[in-house]
Amino acid sequence: MPESPTTETAAPHAVAVLLPLPLAGTYDYAVPAGLAVAPGDVVRVPLGRRESLGVVWGAAEGIAAARLKPIAEVVATGAVGELARRFVDWVAGYTLAPPGAVLRMALSVPAALVPEVPPPLLRRSAEPLPEKLTAARRKLLDYAADGFARPAGELAREAGVGAGVVKGLLDLGLLEQVRLPPRPPRQPDPETPGPTLSPAQGEAAAALVAAVEARAFSATLLDGVTGSGKTEVYLEAVAAALRQGRQVLVLLPEIALSAQWLARFAQRFGAPPAVWHSEIGGLLRRRTWRQVAAGEARVVVGARSALFLPYRDLGLIVVDEEHEAAFKQEDGVIYHARDMAVVRAHLGQIPIALVSATPSLETLANVEAGRYGALHLPERHGAATLPATSLVDLRRHPPPRVAGLGQSWLSPPLRTALAETLAAGEQALLFLNRRGYAPLTLCRACGHRLQCPNCTAWLVEHRLQGRLQCHHCGYTARLPRTCPACAAEESFAPCGPGVERLAEELTALFPQARQAVLSSDLIAGPSQAQALVEAMERREIDLLVGTQIVAKGHHFPHLTLVGVVDGDLGLVGGDLRAGERTFQLLSQVAGRAGRAEAPGRVLIQTSDPGHPVMRALAAQDRAAFLAAERATRQAGGWPPYGRLAAIIVAAPDAGRADEAARALSRAAPRERAVTILGPAPAPLAILRGWHRRRFLVKTPKDLLPQPLLRGWLAKVKLPAAVRLQVDVDPYSFL
Repeated sequence: MPESPTTETAAPHAVAVLLPLPLAGTYDYAVPAGLAVAPGDVVRVPLGRRESLGVVWGAAEGIAAARLKPIAEVVATGAVGELARRFVDWVAGYTLAPPGAVLRMALSVPAALVPEVPPPLLRRSAEPLPEKLTAARRKLLDYAADGFARPAGELAREAGVGAGVVKGLLDLGLLEQVRLPPRPPRQPDPETPGPTLSPAQGEAAAALVAAVEARAFSATLLDGVTGSGKTEVYLEAVAAALRQGRQVLVLLPEIALSAQWLARFAQRFGAPPAVWHSEIGGLLRRRTWRQVAAGEARVVVGARSALFLPYRDLGLIVVDEEHEAAFKQEDGVIYHARDMAVVRAHLGQIPIALVSATPSLETLANVEAGRYGALHLPERHGAATLPATSLVDLRRHPPPRVAGLGQSWLSPPLRTALAETLAAGEQALLFLNRRGYAPLTLCRACGHRLQCPNCTAWLVEHRLQGRLQCHHCGYTARLPRTCPACAAEESFAPCGPGVERLAEELTALFPQARQAVLSSDLIAGPSQAQALVEAMERREIDLLVGTQIVAKGHHFPHLTLVGVVDGDLGLVGGDLRAGERTFQLLSQVAGRAGRAEAPGRVLIQTSDPGHPVMRALAAQDRAAFLAAERATRQAGGWPPYGRLAAIIVAAPDAGRADEAARALSRAAPRERAVTILGPAPAPLAILRGWHRRRFLVKTPKDLLPQPLLRGWLAKVKLPAAVRLQVDVDPYSFL
């Protein structure tokens, strides 16, 4: 009997498939007869001698399907929705990254596309029991008589029998295997009563709730001093989105150190949120990805990569600590998660809240231009007041030497304040944004400095871990016994303080005080960070020494003194944002003091108390600092009042890097409104063994640099051994 004409015998057509690889664009594939595909489907396709996952992006153009390789199979239908595809295209177009490289972030867990198969459990079957059973088998069956399904190991352990008994009963059919579906996550309850808000908090919360209920795009800056209760305000907006049955994304800059935030969320809503960051394991990562795609994960709190998860119905985005440089990804696809979150909200027509006590100049410029709204919380919540801030002039109060240690880093006024705080039974924090023991190690005999063999950077001594380390490439080595330059033995000396050296000095000065060091290289993940935070809350720590991670929103109710050991550290190096970053960081660190009833105070050691940043910090006059910073940026046409892009050329040797930079220089556009600086060696001229040359491209605010960069780079064909990196809106100038 002849076959009837069906879709299975129809001529194949072709589709464009985007592969999660750093390739130029889509690849065309034939759709085999009988296979139904649609945009957003994840498919398996041949690629050279192997196969790759890809996403159907649209219809193919210009090539007959008969000449194309066919799609092998459909792995998941509709896994990448239309909104997600638009977002991938937008990010790729803005950052000049290959669209496939952006797609790889959206398909970061390909194993999650396969439905989860739960492990088998065992329970007693309905088979009648034979008359003769060994004592061990009867014991196990009696234990399993309750009908509950359990893992085989647990069943054997609880019944007190061996694994062979379990296997024997399974072979006899007296035990049966069952697979229970994964338990859905506990859902946060938006009706759980929250804390009583102050009038200012209530007004701000009502505005954010109204934005959620409007179901339209809006961007709002929630600007409140440290300790003003900003989190409780935006959690009201989270509750409003949950009442609508929609999902919420909260981006945090340091998710691994967010123990207090997670505890506050669980207390507010009766269930934890889904968590997304690099530290979570494979099983949880796959399960969370699936739950987000299914809409079961109602609230996701995560690092910047959480922006690319497959949300089914996102109704609100919150970017907490929006000023943080940690939101900028510097490797692979270079993007700023705060800015891309605004784009994601605009594409999805949903509200976004940007939250900070020290907003970025970029966000404030958008508020001034009327593109963003703004809500203000000018006072701390409850009885708490802002700490008094004083500058300690190190030229007038140089640190005295410490017996047995030599050079000291704590001035007499700061030492006195520490002694007074400890005598009162209160806690103190010393801030120094330098990890390790010493930032530089040199030979006393000849002055040789220990440098990373792969980077233009000094090796940092980490005495607690017994090693020297490069903070740029991760290279580690033991401290050598002899100098490689002059062969002097035991001649190396640490120069300058790190947090470990500071802790050593505190031990000598205050031997009875209980102290801890909070630094990213000493914290082995979220659980260890949470343990340290809880120890502070239980008052088991008197002195806390920390790097910049202590400024990430921690609430220590018994902390009354903050000492900044080197206030000038962030102002060196010629970075465009050096003043802004220093003001933000030191303001955030200062905000850890006096967050409860006891008043707080802040002492900032500086060798330049007349610097505008130091004067503004002492006077707690953010407006004056911002006015000066704004005037400087506007006069030079620097961001956010102009646009900036960086091009980094890297090669295995200096000659090829210079040759590639010259080729790009010859092809550079010559437009009156465009300023091109370089090529010049990057501040880190060698990084991970690659020699680097940098261009900076400056354009007016109304001239997008992407078309110019696209045309420029298309004119130059660089050798395969040369890498090219484009950073639109650079934040780091290393």
